[in-house]
Amino acid sequence: METITSKKTAKNNPEKLRISGAEAIIHCLLAEGVDLIYGYPGGAIMPVYDELYKFQDRLTHILTRHEQGATHAAQGYARVSGRVGVAIATSGPGATNLVTGLADAQIDSTPIVCITGQVPRHLLGSDAFQETDIIGISTPVTKWNYQVTKAEEIPDIIAKAFYIARSGRPGPVLIDITKNAQFDELDFHYEACKGVRSYQPVAKVSEEDLDAAAALINQAKKPYIVYGQGVILGKAEEELKQLVEKAGIPAAWTILGLSAMNTDHPLNVGMVGMHGNYGPNVLTNECDVLIAIGMRFDDRVTGSLDTYAKQAKIIHMEIDPAEVNKNVKADIALLGDAKETLSRLLPRIKKNSHEAWRNEFKLKYEEEFREVIEKDLHPTKEGLTMGEVVEEINLATKNKAVIVTDVGQHQMVACRYAKFDQTKSNITSGGLGTMGFALPAAIGAKMGAMEREVVAIIGDGGYQMTIQELATIYQNKLAIKIVVLNNDHLGMVRQWQELFFESRYASTVMTNPDFVKIAEGYHLRANRVSERKDLKKAVREMIASKEPYFLEVKVEKEDNVFPMIPSGASVSDIRLK
Repeated sequence: METITSKKTAKNNPEKLRISGAEAIIHCLLAEGVDLIYGYPGGAIMPVYDELYKFQDRLTHILTRHEQGATHAAQGYARVSGRVGVAIATSGPGATNLVTGLADAQIDSTPIVCITGQVPRHLLGSDAFQETDIIGISTPVTKWNYQVTKAEEIPDIIAKAFYIARSGRPGPVLIDITKNAQFDELDFHYEACKGVRSYQPVAKVSEEDLDAAAALINQAKKPYIVYGQGVILGKAEEELKQLVEKAGIPAAWTILGLSAMNTDHPLNVGMVGMHGNYGPNVLTNECDVLIAIGMRFDDRVTGSLDTYAKQAKIIHMEIDPAEVNKNVKADIALLGDAKETLSRLLPRIKKNSHEAWRNEFKLKYEEEFREVIEKDLHPTKEGLTMGEVVEEINLATKNKAVIVTDVGQHQMVACRYAKFDQTKSNITSGGLGTMGFALPAAIGAKMGAMEREVVAIIGDGGYQMTIQELATIYQNKLAIKIVVLNNDHLGMVRQWQELFFESRYASTVMTNPDFVKIAEGYHLRANRVSERKDLKKAVREMIASKEPYFLEVKVEKEDNVFPMIPSGASVSDIRLK
């Protein structure tokens, strides 16, 4: 048996060496280009942490304060950088604490690889200390998972994990590695995975389907585009812009599609969905051709399926076959990567303007502006609104910040009013709606784009779910700007209780701590604003800071988010008040 006598040799040239499984894991990560991981140590993953200590000059480990924080940080990093995020944890509770982040990444198509330690192979199934069947638990919320019980499996399984996580429709992968596999030795050799039998990540679009889609678009009198995150994941932002401008088609974003197009583009007409803009929702039921690009017709977008775009021909561009005809039947399905599909479609599209149709969106916007937007951004009442806070952040950052939001009223307000002129700028929990997402996700977002300003906008409820990650921010000197919009309520639930449950505020009133003192306890600069005259100065001071900064803004307690489509109602029934 060959023995490694020099760890320096192993670090510099792992090929043809006999090394431990734990060291092999590190070499696999390095081979995949990983230089940053998030995690929390424990007994079953300790051999890997021992190797991380030896490789800390090449692989940075960020100690989060909770394993859920590690997954959300990996998500934020992946969403901003376009790379695969990595998180590691120990067995048992360490592994189960990853599940929320895995579920969030699964539904929002975020590529992350999670590695968990596990009890030794001979103890599997014995209810050993901190043993949990994380493979069984995580199967519904991962794109793929696998339990490694032998050291020699490690290189092939990690290679396969990264390939599956990033290819096709991206998603989370979990690898569970027993402790014996981490200690045992193997003859190390690593090859990147280039394909998996029976797994076809991207379908090929036929010429006939492209011709049919182009014919529908060219003949349409009222064509309408709704685009989602698939545009961003497919790096198809430029192709989308070219299609919109060439054909003169109004385009609206889903919550995860936001920032794929500049928000001030004249053909970018707003957000669809429960709290989206008035025109984009109402006019869904008046268009004659609906072109859905990289979105999955989520229930928060469609409202009642019985009345959704029944008058329109549907063209669905989608990478995941499982999403086609799942909720809305497509007349033409263009299965494949958004960039390739749009690139092949563009030469077939005729130049057009659709001025009369576009004007309908302008008229609806003017109505919404009078009833909602002007009151949100330029209120006359005494209390501060969430909308005016977001607007001040826009002005202070010149629309160039990465905005990370949690879940609730502040999220909907930010996605309505935040302005962007760069892609990968809106980071939020979409499909799962995970409270506690924003603070750790902002850590990953900042580390994925250190040169960019990162502002986390969070409600007082979600903030307290992962508030301990302030320590991670301070320890790593990350100049993240944290804005808590505090209305002393679980605001979105309170709004529903007011509108649909006769103002019975069951368990939504919050007695909050002194958030400024807590931030200062974590050694962060902190400030609080409760009056309009102080808002602009406070926001500018926060953005100008080169250090992490916490700003609490006391906003109206009973300020509702409109427009709103009541649950189960038609998009045509959207309410302005």
